[in-house]
Order: sequence, then structure tokens, then C-alpha cells
Amino acid sequence: MPQRRATDPDRYVPNHGTCEHVVEHYALELRYRVEPNRLEGTARLTVRAVEAIEDVRLDLVGLRVSHVEVDGQATRYTQKPRVLRVRLPGQLAAGATATVTVTYAGNPRPARGPWGETGWEELGEGVLVAGQPDGAPSWFPCNDHPGRKATLDLTLTTDSPYTVVANAPVAKVTRRAATRTWVFERTEPLSTYLATVQIGRYDVVPLGARTTPRVQVARPAAQAAAVAHDLDRHDELLDVFEDLFGPYPFGAYTLVVTADELEIPLEAHGSAVFGANHLDGTRPADRLVAHELAHQWFGNSVTAASWRDIWLHEGFACYAEWLWSEHSGGPTADELAREHHALLERLPQDLVLADPGPDLMFDDRVYKRGALTLHALRRRVGDKEFFDLLREWTRRFRWATVSTSDFRELVAERCGEKAEGALTPWLDAKRLPPLAP
Repeated sequence: MPQRRATDPDRYVPNHGTCEHVVEHYALELRYRVEPNRLEGTARLTVRAVEAIEDVRLDLVGLRVSHVEVDGQATRYTQKPRVLRVRLPGQLAAGATATVTVTYAGNPRPARGPWGETGWEELGEGVLVAGQPDGAPSWFPCNDHPGRKATLDLTLTTDSPYTVVANAPVAKVTRRAATRTWVFERTEPLSTYLATVQIGRYDVVPLGARTTPRVQVARPAAQAAAVAHDLDRHDELLDVFEDLFGPYPFGAYTLVVTADELEIPLEAHGSAVFGANHLDGTRPADRLVAHELAHQWFGNSVTAASWRDIWLHEGFACYAEWLWSEHSGGPTADELAREHHALLERLPQDLVLADPGPDLMFDDRVYKRGALTLHALRRRVGDKEFFDLLREWTRRFRWATVSTSDFRELVAERCGEKAEGALTPWLDAKRLPPLAP
């Protein structure tokens, strides 16, 4: 793994992102032609210095910069394979802001990293963008780190047969002879890896029976019946999660179903992406539908400030699967907890949940042990205290970034020091603790 720099904000993603500045807002104007896979973009970044800086370091992969401005004036820049460095006209004092405008173009492709290829990916017809954890720089220049949240404006022009889905509702669509321009509403604060664009031959339709539905689905017309069948309980799922976790944290939610098969579903801010194999009319991925919806609370709204705390995303979303099973007539959360505890006991005991290391951050044991940690806490404090705690967690840290320490402090505040102390063997020890009878 590359050597870490002093300014790296996260040791799990060395030479990625910076702690010298934050980007408060991204305004992206993109033009994309599907068949040649050609992207042209202008990105306007509102940058605030954390410390006095003389240049701005941004992540950008596989796209060539042609022009850069700072506060409307052309400036010098240097570009390496993964980094764009913009020279400021003078020192930017700590707390001061500047607008950095980058014009760039190229044939976007996934970024290669320790976890494989992430980011902009061509489909059979269209595009999928899955940024977790390091794929955002494959399509726009950014300070790419989960702890650096910003709002996002997006305008995208593409070939007229295609529909675009992004992180926010559509504000307007302008039609020309061969293209359509999609303008999306400004997002709530989001981490760059959760920014997304989905392009395909999709029909976008409301999902569910509500008069003013908050959920919509984008899918090819040929998959309409299969998708409707597999999502016919989504209203109930959303009601259960709002009861358990608090109000849905964003203005809308879009499920995208591609014509292609995908290995796994993918979450993004205000949306989730499924392959044709996940929603095929036989309910093969019911638990994954619940998992991705749960990420809107745990991961997308309340976001780990560092990848070491990824259990705050995946453990919570996995436990949400078990809660949905419990509420929808399947095995109870306790039954599932005991089943998975027995399975984990037979696996290597070399994972520390609160700091699994970059090689294990997506290990299934993080998901299951994270869920078991929550179940153990629930059994210790009781249902009322436990679900009050979850609702306070999502309320207090809505659209914010958090750490495991924040969760422990909230447990101590709401449930007492003994309950917080009981988390220690689950979070900090390698060996899996026993699950109380």
C-alpha cells in the first residue's frame, strides 16, 4: 500500500484526500455521450482552507484537465495520474474560501484501488456510478473522503433516449433535437463516494400506494412486472424503518434496476442500485432491499468520518435486515443473531470491529459482528431504550459525520456507563464475545 502523507485524513486510504481544506459545495455541469463513452465537465468547487494554504490538492483519475480558474482568474496547475494540484494566486488563510473551477474531459473508467475497481462504469447500455470507497474521482475532481461532506448541484446533458438518475429529485429537463439536459435539485450534505449518476433506458415511476410517494423506481420497461412484484412491500418496509429509526432523512428515494446483472447492490445518497438478477420477480434479494434502504439512515445520513468505523454503516444495515425479517414474518432478530454468532465462532478470530484494517473493512464479519454488537446492546438495555437510542442517533447526527466514540458516548448518556462498557469486548477485542442466553 502507498506510503501515507502527513496531510492524509484517513490511514485506510493513503495518498487520497487531504485535511488541508474542505470543499463546501460542488457544482457540476457535465456532458456525456454514451456510445463513445465521452465525458466533458466543468466543476466549480467552493473551497474553505482549514489551515493556510498556497495550493489546492484534489483527487481526479483518468480525466484530463484543460483549464483551471480561481475566483474567475486563470491559474497554473499540475496534474498527475491521481492528483490535480491547483496553484492559488496568493495564500488562502485558514477559514477563508475560494472558488476553484476545473474544466476537464476524457473517457471515464473505474478507478483501480485496493478494493478493486470503483466509480464510473459502462453498462450494456448506459452508465453505473458506484463510488464506495474511492471511486468519486473517476468522474469529478474532489476531496474524496467520507468525513468531508458537501452539497452538490448537478446538470447533465446526454443522448435523448437515455434517462438520468442522480442523488436528488429532478428540477427540470430541457429537450433538444438529440439530447436532453437534466437539472437536479441541490443535495443535502453528502460524502463524495455517495455522489452518483445512473444513465440508462429507464422509465421512472412512483413506487407504492401513497398519494404523494417519496419512493420511485427507475427500470427498463421490460422489467416492470418483475420489479413491481419484488418491491410490493416497500411501503411497509419504509414504515417499519421510520418507526424504528426515525423519519427518512432525505427528500426522496430512488431504486435503480439495471438491465445488466450486478454482483451486489450499491447504495448512494438518496438512491440504491440493483441488478436485473436482484429483482427478477422471484424475490431473490429481499434482505438486500432492506439493507440498502437502511443505509439511507446509517451510512448516507449518519456517515463514518473515517473508514475504520465502517461498522457504523454495515453493522447497522445488516441489523436492519434482521429487524425487517422480524417484522415481516421471517425469523426473529434473536434467531438470526444466534445463527450468525455460531457461524462467526467457527471463523478466524482476528478482526477488531472498531478498527478492522483496510484489508478487512469489507469483510462479511464486519457486517455480522456489527449487527451482533447491536443485538447484544438491545438485549442488555431492552427494546424501548435501544430504539430510543437509534432514533436519537439518527436525529442528533443527521447529515453529519461520526465515530465509534460518538456512539459509545451516546450509549453512556442514554443507557448508562455499564451499557457502554459492555460494548468493549464487541468493539475492541479480536475474539467474539459470547451472546447472552
